[in-house]
Amino acid sequence: MEPVTHFLTGACLARTGFNRKTAYATLAMTLAAEAPDLDVFSGFRGPVAGFEHHRGITHTFLGAPVVALAVTAVVWLWHRSRGKQPILAPRWALLWLLSLLAALSHIFLDWTNNYGVRPFFPFNPRWYSLDIAFILEPVIFAALLTALVVPAIFGMADREMGAGKPLFRGRGWAIGAMVIIGIDLGVRAVEHHRALHLMSNTRFGNLPMLRAGAEPYPVDPFRWFAIVETAGYYQTGFVNTWAETVETSDRDDVIFKPPVTPATMAAKRSWLGRAYLDWARFPVVTDRGHANLVASDELAPQPQDTAVEFKDLRFAYGFLSRSRNSAALTAWVYVAPSGAIDAMVMNNRVQK
Repeated sequence: MEPVTHFLTGACLARTGFNRKTAYATLAMTLAAEAPDLDVFSGFRGPVAGFEHHRGITHTFLGAPVVALAVTAVVWLWHRSRGKQPILAPRWALLWLLSLLAALSHIFLDWTNNYGVRPFFPFNPRWYSLDIAFILEPVIFAALLTALVVPAIFGMADREMGAGKPLFRGRGWAIGAMVIIGIDLGVRAVEHHRALHLMSNTRFGNLPMLRAGAEPYPVDPFRWFAIVETAGYYQTGFVNTWAETVETSDRDDVIFKPPVTPATMAAKRSWLGRAYLDWARFPVVTDRGHANLVASDELAPQPQDTAVEFKDLRFAYGFLSRSRNSAALTAWVYVAPSGAIDAMVMNNRVQK
């Protein structure tokens, strides 16, 4: 999920009643719910380093207690700097447990989308994803935001009327938001299963299906982007679980697996190639020929270089349209005639 949803989730979790147990519960849980994304700082070493370490150790069951401890330490330092006692006494062991719960909520929400997480890393580097929620799910976002904003508005109205300010406010709204999130994800999980079932009963060309994926759209839990892999090609399409239909075309939606060339073999062995293929589920690695394709304004490739494109079909669709030409999470490796790697490009940035 994107960062704001994580922040809102931590705040709403605290408002469900945990903020009545100890001081700083809302602060700690809000920070801890987003803290695993501190791994973005690995991007300062370059886009490939950032990609390789994104959703790494901070998004694991091993790292979550350490993340929670770091957040608790930050809150403790802030408490010491204030010089005054809050209304409730801080209970530091409980704050650590609440921070751990919030950090685990981050891992859970990231697990629901199709980018995935590696919760058992480094013991098990496998990526896991439910593929049921988009990276920004408006239903979840709206429920969380409403649960925090509406009680604040009521609080301002009470102060205008001279009513006393309650110590805690918004518990019912926060619980309601958690229920809505659970219903939304539950419906999406059911419809995702139905989408895969519909795809399993659909013929995709002449070759048997090896595996299939159904990728989510925002808001609509009945609409899915379909990907089917066979031995020789991928085929994409659209699934509507409400109408129980699968739309695909053997002429327009087939993506033949590109031939393996010396350039693609060298690119797959590169730093970017290894990281990308470890993460990608439906990878398409294409030899695009000599480097007349410039993947970044920072790049000035050698004319004799071969451009190799990496794409994962999980992100090859536009969420606002039915387009299958999205360039999201596309990467490039430029290979010299000798097989050496001249450049690696991720998210339009060159790895220095």
